[in-house]
Amino acid sequence: MYKHILIPTDGSALATTAVKQGLDFAKAIGADVTALTVHEPFHLFSLETEMVTDTPEIYKKQAKAEAKAILDKVETLAKARGVTCHAIDAEHDHPYEAIIQTAKKNKCDLIAMASHGRGGVSAILIGSETQKVLAHSGIPVLVYR
Repeated sequence: MYKHILIPTDGSALATTAVKQGLDFAKAIGADVTALTVHEPFHLFSLETEMVTDTPEIYKKQAKAEAKAILDKVETLAKARGVTCHAIDAEHDHPYEAIIQTAKKNKCDLIAMASHGRGGVSAILIGSETQKVLAHSGIPVLVYR
């Protein structure tokens, strides 16, 4: 059975539901968890309003603060369930690649994630990170709806 589960999250409501279900599953099978959140690096040309209105320093500070808040919540949920959880904040242009790389680097044998995360224009233009993980991962993926 699975021993180490990667649970990526962007902090959205659906992702938080998937985190809770993934943690419950980890507890039931006695697996450890690595929680991951990924933010994109600052770009001068972007669809994200934060990058258009902020300086690179302000953007990075805000991205780190948001990631910390998301991961703190996951760690609190894991602790309440008695699940060992390691939190990682990654910066990457392609979140799906960071998810797969993190799973490999940390020897995770399952990726448990939401069917989709944040929406909006960028989701339409860029596509679903979950779809990309499913298409490119050699590690099994459990998708929560």
